[in-house]
Amino acid sequence: MAEERQRYSDSDLNEFKELIQAKILKAERDLMLVRESFINDQNNGTDDTSPTFKAFEEGAETLSKEQNAILAGRQEKFLRELKNALIRIENKTYGICRVTGKLIGKDRLRAVPHATLSIEAKNMQR
Repeated sequence: MAEERQRYSDSDLNEFKELIQAKILKAERDLMLVRESFINDQNNGTDDTSPTFKAFEEGAETLSKEQNAILAGRQEKFLRELKNALIRIENKTYGICRVTGKLIGKDRLRAVPHATLSIEAKNMQR
């Protein structure tokens, strides 16, 4: 039986690095849009509307602000995880499952480039 590789090759790591860098750029743009949306939601121009409608809009505005805050928090966490993945690439530990020590499948890493668990390890958590 062939011995399992301990880490991905430098060319594989470069491929993943390019993928992650592209995802970081997109995630940073998305975060900026969420933050801009949050700032623009400060005034919806409802000063002259009826009190009932205004109360409804203020409730919706509060919900929208909460949703934006949640989205921004998720996006910041995603960015942090992607940047940590870049550190693992530099350390040449990227793609190694933190539970099993085996390589995480390339297809999984392409779909979830910040993954630190193999499918096997994820299934053990259930």
